[in-house]
Amino acid sequence: MPTTPRREAHHKIDYVEFASADMAATRAFFSAAFGWQFEAYGSYLAFHGAGIDGGIHPADPADPASRSGTGGALIVFYSLDLAARERLVKQHGAAIVRPVFSFPGGRRFHFAEPAGNEFAVWSDC
Repeated sequence: MPTTPRREAHHKIDYVEFASADMAATRAFFSAAFGWQFEAYGSYLAFHGAGIDGGIHPADPADPASRSGTGGALIVFYSLDLAARERLVKQHGAAIVRPVFSFPGGRRFHFAEPAGNEFAVWSDC
């Protein structure tokens, strides 16, 4: 994820993640078919060149956070103020499904909006 605060990215969709049961095959497919470039961070693959940056994580059917059972992608918003955004989403009916955690490049949390769809918000501040 980008490492510099960008005021123009505040509250915008900034990143997308999805799961893969076969990381090597997924990487090979998107590299060959769409020209994406990849960076490995342990078992996580960040991708670039897709119109929006994103990442692919290994699927684990026993882990609800992987969303591998539904095949859904995780949409990630950028925020200049992570704590303020967390308070606001909770104030408007979202449930925090994964509390704030750190990762290389920043911190983020996951929430489910009132209909149950999961999203994440990240910040490098």
